[in-house]
Amino acid sequence: MTYQETVNWMFLQLPMYQKQGQSAFKKDLTNTLALGKHLKNPQHKFKSIHVAGTNGKGSSSHMLASILQEAGYKVGLYTSPHLKDFRERIKINSKEISKQFVIGFIKRNKDFLDKQKLSFFEMTVGMAFDYFAKQKVDIAIIEVGLGGRLDSTNIITPEVSLITNIGIDHVQFLGDTLQLIALEKAGVIKPNIPVVISETQTETKPVFEAVAEKNNSPIVFADQINNKTFSTDLKGSYQTKNTQGVLETIKFIKQKGFKISHQNIKNGLLNTVKNTGLKGRWQILNENPKVICDTAHNKEGLTLAMQQLLATNFKKLHIVFGVVNDKDLVSILPLLTKNATYYFCKPDVPRGLDQNILKAKFIANGFQGSAFSSVNEAYQIALKTASEEDVIYIGGSTFVVAEVV
Repeated sequence: MTYQETVNWMFLQLPMYQKQGQSAFKKDLTNTLALGKHLKNPQHKFKSIHVAGTNGKGSSSHMLASILQEAGYKVGLYTSPHLKDFRERIKINSKEISKQFVIGFIKRNKDFLDKQKLSFFEMTVGMAFDYFAKQKVDIAIIEVGLGGRLDSTNIITPEVSLITNIGIDHVQFLGDTLQLIALEKAGVIKPNIPVVISETQTETKPVFEAVAEKNNSPIVFADQINNKTFSTDLKGSYQTKNTQGVLETIKFIKQKGFKISHQNIKNGLLNTVKNTGLKGRWQILNENPKVICDTAHNKEGLTLAMQQLLATNFKKLHIVFGVVNDKDLVSILPLLTKNATYYFCKPDVPRGLDQNILKAKFIANGFQGSAFSSVNEAYQIALKTASEEDVIYIGGSTFVVAEVV
């Protein structure tokens, strides 16, 4: 198979949660453990940092990778989802996994993958771990896909775990309260392994403390520490809390023998995008009119994105907006400004919500806007409509952003 044929097989032959939703979710680590054994347990052959959370885990993972790269280490980075190319998920020092490795991994293991009926995410995790072990990385930053306790990445024993913000998301899998969701995320806390919590939340703090105590794991709430302020090239005021969590995580990594200087930290945070290729986090695509895209898609993420957006100077605001069909619109509609013209669109995935249904829901709640048959059409019309003093915001779903960047 060619690279594209291989990736198509992974996407179509086996469930992919982002595209297909609940049918692709497996609440079980049996398959991942079996794959690990089949691959001779590559997850035990490199050091790692495990990053969980509802919002901020992607940004935090990239910051950590950037800092460690600045310190001269060979750094693996496993994140999800990807925006354009599958290979964005698996990188070493910002270089994406080779097409040949992807092809070879599937070819070598296809009989096992077929027999075990592994999901898209399970096989991707196995591929990443196999790649990092074979490439002999000094350390890998591993971002949780969904939840924590039963996420496929949770077969590693990291040097330190980092848990970012906890919000209401994926309630059909993780629970419908912050406490229940925090308990699932806390599943990444391992015996005697330190854990950093980026943001202290009244509802989740006792949960994390209880799990850490049970595991004899040192626990730090990063926003309670008076750290020196560092700037980052990741835009958005919400990155402040992510940065605090990253700084505390780096302290633990230094205790494990990694040599990381003050300058490494400073440069790593200032060059996160350059060092890792991160896209879609308050990314400026154009000036005059200013075009901003952001992958925030749940209540907490959209709240922060809207706060940042409304603090931006503009004459008029245009919002290109699309969601997936299992999105709880009732919870996010109150977060969005009505002082904008909306361009409703359907992301080009099976889970995308029809633009006319989306428009009807918004119009019924006092918003104004028009529906368009594609993300690109909505964006192009917004560009033609906006003046140089206006701002265009693109968001609602990772898939909407992916079609524009």
